[in-house]
Amino acid sequence: MNILVVDDEDIIRSGIERTIRRSFPEHRVLLATSPEEAVHLLRSEAIDLVLTDVLMPGMTGLELMEISRKNHAHVKWVVISAHSEFAYAREAVRLGARDYLLKPIGKESLIDMIGTLGEEIAKENEWSKDAHLLKSNLRFLREAVFSRWASGLDLGGIDPSPFAEHHPHFHLVLVRMESDRPVKLEHFIVENVLSELIEGAGTGFVASIDAKSLIGLITLEDETGLHRLIEQLRTHLKRYVKIPFQILHTDRISDFNEVPAKVQHMHKAAASQVYEHYASSGDQSIAVALQYIKAHFQSELSLEKVAAIVYLNPVYFSQLFKQKTGTGFKDYVTHLRLERSMELLRTTELKISDISERVGYPDVRHFSQIFRKKTGVTPSEYRHNTGGKSDS
Repeated sequence: MNILVVDDEDIIRSGIERTIRRSFPEHRVLLATSPEEAVHLLRSEAIDLVLTDVLMPGMTGLELMEISRKNHAHVKWVVISAHSEFAYAREAVRLGARDYLLKPIGKESLIDMIGTLGEEIAKENEWSKDAHLLKSNLRFLREAVFSRWASGLDLGGIDPSPFAEHHPHFHLVLVRMESDRPVKLEHFIVENVLSELIEGAGTGFVASIDAKSLIGLITLEDETGLHRLIEQLRTHLKRYVKIPFQILHTDRISDFNEVPAKVQHMHKAAASQVYEHYASSGDQSIAVALQYIKAHFQSELSLEKVAAIVYLNPVYFSQLFKQKTGTGFKDYVTHLRLERSMELLRTTELKISDISERVGYPDVRHFSQIFRKKTGVTPSEYRHNTGGKSDS
């Protein structure tokens, strides 16, 4: 039996591992310090039993359990907690946990629990395990083929027509995430949540397009149910996914050969669609960007440069900046520079060429064109009209 222990506390992990190894040397124990590591091991190892802590950074053990049920239905779960609150235990039971252990965990209770579940798992039909493994492998093969097809890549002679036979009409749902760090956990969450929603609304599957994008294909039982599915997906992702994301979908498709073109169209549409931002770092990132802009507006200042300062993708930074400030990056910088130039024109005797350089425009002619376009007058006329001191 393969047992996965998920806990961010070293002393708890090592204590459980030591107890199991001493009493059940025939069992294999794998350790995860976080939900991210747990997701990786669930995908790469044939896990039979998971012992998971409730409260961990990033995601609770109950949330990990909830999003894993769809693709790891054979796995048995035991929840570990330092809290005896009834709400935790009740939720664990609702999700199908086989046991609920309180810290500090008694060795005898742990041994008894492992013994009982070990016998239960050993009695499970080996054929069902093989069938589950075969089903999983077929699912991965199907998704890999569809992913290549949807991306417009060569299938190497594989015939995609069975997809069309099983889905004479369908919708595509694309989820894209944005982050400068790996999003393996979020990818896993989207895959499981979308798969479960598709199963509840009709038939279909989910395939990975790339490290930050997944696409779901669904043939709906009720054609009016697409909007409801999208809203349910959005609600779940708001809860579980802590990074910006987008959800795009197609109208009903009846020709399977349209898939690559439809996916390409959605990718293009995503470039101009605002991300739904639920990560708490968004406001802080824009606050830092504004501080940097105000301190460096007199020098060369590109959107790409400022996005790099706050570690954000330029496209997403542009969208987030406009969402948080109400104006585009370029317009914001231009307004800031012109405000400062007006102040200098009113209160100093600096030459217009010097003012132009001080506000970030090395080319005085370019500065004058922008100034006139925004204010309706030239810098010299503005200085004269406001009683500023002449630079002559």
